[in-house]
Amino acid sequence: MSPTRITHLIAGTEWTGTAERTSPVYNPATGAQTGVLDLASKALVDEVAASAKAAWESEWQNASLTKRTQVLFKFRELLNAKKEEIGALITAEHGKVHSDAVGEVTRGLEVAEFACGIPHLLKGGFSENVSTRVDVYSIRQSLGVVAVISPFNFPAMVPLWFVPIAIACGNAVIIKPSEKDPSAVNAVAALWKEAGLPDGVLHVVHGDKEAVDALLDSPDVRAVSFVGSTPIAKYVYERGTANGKRVQALGGAKNHMLVLPDADLDLAADAAVNAGFGSAGERCMAISALLAVEPVADDLISKITDRMGKLVTGDGTRGTDMGPLVTREHRDKVASYLDKGTEAGATLVVDGRDGDVDADGDGFFLKPTLFDNVTPGMPVYDDEIFGPVLSVVRVASYDEGLKLINDNPYGNGTAIFTNDGGAARRFQNEVEVGMVGINVPIPVPMAYFSFGGWKASLFGDSHAHGMEGVHFFTRGKVVTSRWLDPSHGGLNLGFPQNQ
Repeated sequence: MSPTRITHLIAGTEWTGTAERTSPVYNPATGAQTGVLDLASKALVDEVAASAKAAWESEWQNASLTKRTQVLFKFRELLNAKKEEIGALITAEHGKVHSDAVGEVTRGLEVAEFACGIPHLLKGGFSENVSTRVDVYSIRQSLGVVAVISPFNFPAMVPLWFVPIAIACGNAVIIKPSEKDPSAVNAVAALWKEAGLPDGVLHVVHGDKEAVDALLDSPDVRAVSFVGSTPIAKYVYERGTANGKRVQALGGAKNHMLVLPDADLDLAADAAVNAGFGSAGERCMAISALLAVEPVADDLISKITDRMGKLVTGDGTRGTDMGPLVTREHRDKVASYLDKGTEAGATLVVDGRDGDVDADGDGFFLKPTLFDNVTPGMPVYDDEIFGPVLSVVRVASYDEGLKLINDNPYGNGTAIFTNDGGAARRFQNEVEVGMVGINVPIPVPMAYFSFGGWKASLFGDSHAHGMEGVHFFTRGKVVTSRWLDPSHGGLNLGFPQNQ
């Protein structure tokens, strides 16, 4: 079977032009090429941005809140009805198991549900008679055209973190998804058209650095939301802000899980396996460093090893526990850390290169891997591996573990496992990380709170979704108003004064 052409979705309609450059799309479970993706030129991005601006000006910036919420509620219903189909697209191109893929869509659905409350979320304030017959009130208005540049690891959920809120706030949107797994975004974008969103308010352009730079440089694009690695997040932030854009760029992570001696070790072992190996470790919220406060390390490692032996790795359509990595190159890069870890002196407890997988063809598999006796300075500790590699670091105390977390350049997510409420409360106060779990390994907040880290995990001032998302996609305006009664008259050239 020849690869399927995958192209841009311009105002809900597939692009009919001829691409100067293309990129292959693979099924990671089999290694087979399944698609050929059109890559956008700068000229096409500029054309789309102009179209989005025109649609915003004519169709959407002044659309009533009633109209917007009708579209949002309809989109929510369509997305909910199609989540199994979209999940299948994610599994076919990203590789994560089908249940995890559907779960990703469901978490994105929560943001769409939050955005359905936009009439309440956009309410301003009003103060009557701040001076005699003078009132002051605040309003929030849309920005214009905004861009969403999303990563491969959550091809549906990450765009859904931003797009429903941006549209609800009255903006036009251009999505630039990852070239590795583009089909899910196209499928979700088509639902907006079916929901009644006016043509031109939403576009999907596929591409690489040329398309990204075009969005960052376009005078028609007013804001950019990005999720990806820290070096690229920094680049997007610096180039976007240099062009006068509002930017939120969410970067990488090295998430730690601190296990105190009083913790329920069975619960902690379950959490470490789930958070370390779910989605093959390709999560910015994955736990990759487990800090075991002695004397629990040996017992905890034994429990984790036992659970790892029960996991089935393979094709995500076959009911397996963990699927492949997204590309052959990424799999090879992650696998190289196994040699780097042993060379640095860490103990390789479980080697993910060993054993069979439940898949056909030549997929991009690396099974769950466990290191012990890892210390700072080792590549397996210092680097964001972004794969199914869990490192155990033995520490002597809570204070030593906290210091390791706070000394790390990343500050995305962290977790503590303990039955001591005082220790947990102290941890949530002292740890320098944006999202904290207490006996919860992946502390991704609900849509009505905001998602984002600290330090090198975030460039910009606004986190994703929640009220910070609403504020990112709008700008505030304050109006001071005086309506005079007919009896008023006279001149006064003095500076206005409160009376």
